[in-house]
Amino acid sequence: MPLISGRARALALVASLATAALLAGCTGTVQESVERSVEEAVEGATGGQVDLSGELPTDFPTSVPIIDGDVELAGGAADAEGWVVVLSSEATDPLGDARAASEGAGFREDPTLAQAAAGAVFTDGEYLVILAGEGGTVTYTVTPAP
Repeated sequence: MPLISGRARALALVASLATAALLAGCTGTVQESVERSVEEAVEGATGGQVDLSGELPTDFPTSVPIIDGDVELAGGAADAEGWVVVLSSEATDPLGDARAASEGAGFREDPTLAQAAAGAVFTDGEYLVILAGEGGTVTYTVTPAP
């Protein structure tokens, strides 16, 4: 059984594409078109819903700490198979802050799983949290633990 499901990998891929689109600096009508395309791509890939309005999904696990910042993209797969949150932060080291917040909430880093994912992987036994970031952007990919 794979450590990280195909759906989680799809969520991570779509989140990466969305992050690239957001970092491209689109504005106005072009940005609205990109946002609509990203929403449709995520919904098509996951069967879930995506929201670019700056809100976390209503069913996002409260045990997963999210650092302060602006939610740029948030989505969840059908049947709580996973969630992706991309946020931008003004912090000096947002990825370091996200790692520290995860550890502070009782998650432990699992370097053996990090080899299979593009980022640091934390678990609390209930959820896997993959953290990836560049500059002021942090991407959270959250799935139920295997």
